[in-house]
Amino acid sequence: MTTYALNPSDLLSDFYISFWIPTAVLSAALAIKLPTIIRLWKDPLLRAVGGLLLLACGVFVFCSPSTIAWVNDLVGVPNISAPWCYSLLTAFCGSCLMLIIAWRNGLYDRSAATRRAMRWVVSVYSGVIVALWVLFALADAPVERLRDLDTYYANTPFMREEILLYLLAHTVAVLITSRLIWNWVRTDGLDAWLRWGLKLLGVGYGVNLVFDGAKLTAVVARWTGHDLDWLSTDLAPTVAAGSAILIAVGFILPHAGQYLQDRWRVRLAHRQLRPLYLLMRSVHGSRVPFVLRATPELRLIRRETFIRDVLLPLARHLDEDLRRRAYDAALGLGHEPARARALAAAVAIQDAVEAKRRAPESDGSGDPDTTELLREIGAVSRALRRPEELEAVRARAAAPASPSTTPRPVSAESVSAHE
Repeated sequence: MTTYALNPSDLLSDFYISFWIPTAVLSAALAIKLPTIIRLWKDPLLRAVGGLLLLACGVFVFCSPSTIAWVNDLVGVPNISAPWCYSLLTAFCGSCLMLIIAWRNGLYDRSAATRRAMRWVVSVYSGVIVALWVLFALADAPVERLRDLDTYYANTPFMREEILLYLLAHTVAVLITSRLIWNWVRTDGLDAWLRWGLKLLGVGYGVNLVFDGAKLTAVVARWTGHDLDWLSTDLAPTVAAGSAILIAVGFILPHAGQYLQDRWRVRLAHRQLRPLYLLMRSVHGSRVPFVLRATPELRLIRRETFIRDVLLPLARHLDEDLRRRAYDAALGLGHEPARARALAAAVAIQDAVEAKRRAPESDGSGDPDTTELLREIGAVSRALRRPEELEAVRARAAAPASPSTTPRPVSAESVSAHE
């Protein structure tokens, strides 16, 4: 019976993530952030985020095997892409540390501890980048390797030290950044979108530890005469791509999530005003002019303004006695005070619209206080969406009360007291 050894490299090839996928996601994150970065260019934190995303894109573009071969051919030096890619990755690590320190401590934190941490990051990671180029210049690496350079040259003098140096620098940066992020996640008072974005960043940086572990294990295996190259050649790139996607989404989520939530809130408010808007149109006989390029905020403001402009003169036809009886009826039907006020106002407005239709030339006789009514147009419009509740309130308000259950007359002051 023939047995076949299971090759992990063959399994991982089915899960390979092209470097261009995280590049596309990172580019999307940069594109989403770019308008804000340009508009608020003087904000150093936003510039740092833009620079970080640009560096991350550069890492995956230049670490792609096709780009590695192109750079080697362009410069004419075999494996010149190695120190270049290692330098980009090291610069990305240092930028991550500086961004998290600045983001966590506050943009305008000028404490001695923060300045000392910033100087430490800049000096250490700048020194690492210089050392990477010096070690490459001293090494002898004549055979071009596009995907397995780390393990192929793991035992080569100076290349060995270069590979170990960039991996250790990356590991230290990932460990510190992850710790800072998860400490931040556990603090109180964070916006929900920011908290989820930080969690994704924390997971993304944590996954990077798998990348470092796979690379270091494969290199150490070479030192001891073993072959675990698949960890470096197949597992590590896939892990790095997945990590980059998580990090990119972590940066996108706080901005995009808040933006989408605001857009949804505006559109929902605009849609909820439609019943009251249609009712006011029946009184006024016109509509809000349609503007093709109007923003959602502008459309909401124009609809609110139209409703208030029509409702203000219509309020002279309001029957305040009907409004008070409808409020008591709504309370009697089990509605909360805020909902009862909205239902009562909706019933009174419907009655005022009918009165205006019966006597279109009349200016009305009342002079009510419309402050609360104009402020609560959203709640009133939502009440108009439930005609069955309005009919129940209207019927109860119109029914004659028995002497034993006659309610005490409710003044405007007592209605306000329920707020």
